[in-house]
This record gives sequence, C-alpha cells and structure tokens, in this order.
Amino acid sequence: MKILLSNDDGYLAPGLTTLYRALTPLGKVAVVAPEYNCSGASNSLTLWRPVSVFTAENGFRYVNGTPADCVHVALTQLLDGKPDLVVSGMNNGQNMGEDTLYSGTVAAAAEGFLFGVPSIAFSLVNKNWAHLDSAVRIAADIVQYWLQVPLSTHMLLNVNIPNKLYSEIGTWRVTRLGKRQPSQPVICTRNPRGEPIYWIGAAGAVLDASEGTDFYAVAAGDISLTPLQLDLTDIRLISSLKEWSKGRRCNL
Repeated sequence: MKILLSNDDGYLAPGLTTLYRALTPLGKVAVVAPEYNCSGASNSLTLWRPVSVFTAENGFRYVNGTPADCVHVALTQLLDGKPDLVVSGMNNGQNMGEDTLYSGTVAAAAEGFLFGVPSIAFSLVNKNWAHLDSAVRIAADIVQYWLQVPLSTHMLLNVNIPNKLYSEIGTWRVTRLGKRQPSQPVICTRNPRGEPIYWIGAAGAVLDASEGTDFYAVAAGDISLTPLQLDLTDIRLISSLKEWSKGRRCNL
C-alpha cells in the first residue's frame, strides 16, 4: 500500500514522526507536510505566491504553505502515481464539532478526498502529546483494518483518540459531530508601539455532547470515528428557498 502522510503541526512535529514510524510496516509512506505550524488554516490554498518544496535530512518533504497545499502539490506533482490512502496527523489536540471547519489536519485529509483518495485525519484529544505512542498504535490499527476490509464507498474519516494507555482505551465508536458554543471573544493587547493587536479567542465550550457525538465518545474513553462529507448544501432549505424566491427576477 502507498500512503501519503501530512499534518498541520509542521514536519518537525512529534505526532508526524511517530505516526510515520507506526505506518511504515503497512506500506510505502511518503511524507509531505508544512514547514511551520498551520493550525486553523482550514482548506486554504496559497494562491497569492508560489510555494516551494524542500527535503529534510530524514527524507520528509516540506512545503512553505498550508496543509491543503502539501497534499495538493504531492498528488499533482511530487508523487509517482496516486496513493491508496491519505493520512493526516497525529494532531496535537482534538478536532471535534465545529473544530473540523477550521482544522488544518482535517483539511489535509479533505484535499485527498477531493482528489478521489480515501483519507483519514487523526487527532490526539488533549495537547502536549501524552500517550502519543498509544494513539499512533491505534491509528495504525485503523489503517491496517481498512487495508484488510476496505469500505465500499469513498471515505473521509475524522478520528479522535483519547490520551490514554493503549490497554485503557475503549472501543471504536462511529459518531456524529457534536456542537460548541460560539468561540470566546478576541483578546486585545498592544504591541511595543502601543498599537492594538488582537488574538483569536479560544474555542467555545461544548454545547452538544449527547450520546452519539464525538465529544461523548472520547469522554467515555473511546475512539471517535466520524465520517465527513464536503457537500455544504442545506437540503432542508431548498424547498423553502424556492417558494421564497419564486417568480423573482432582476429589475432591469
């Protein structure tokens, strides 16, 4: 199996190197990751300047761009043939609920999905890499099982793994995205010149962690597997919107 591995924490992140070691027994793994931490980059592509690709001493290739840039450049220029799977992670912190809209980790996987490659994003729920070895072992278990029993449909999977010992982690739970409160306000400070600068506030508190959500699963010590889709159409609103706009045209 050929795997393309990326992330959003940068090519030097412990989550990337540890996950690489866990996946190499399963196939040929090519790494193309961002040069710097790109948390919150979402699905952005760098269009206002060219991007460059470099090779690190360990053989990892890195791009001075976003996670989506990395996968886009890898699939369209760097790799010799299409990979069987795109893997993104291991992320330093959870990607659940509305986090997935902003996540560079999920975005790297989503870029693979857009190119027709099954893709999985892996995140460690709490920051600071506690029990990272257990998390990457679980990630390898999931990839190996997918290799042995592949899904019959095209897949974009978001996986969140609790920071626990391998022996203490529960079952795989298929979940839906939970919900958060709106994010906290931006924090205004001043630079050395006395000019105002603004830091984006922390994510909002959890609003919906009911049974069946990703928040519920990881709180119970289980692994959350959430299938994602990229069709943003609000199907429920179509008929109401048709009625609302019926007969309207530009008044020229």
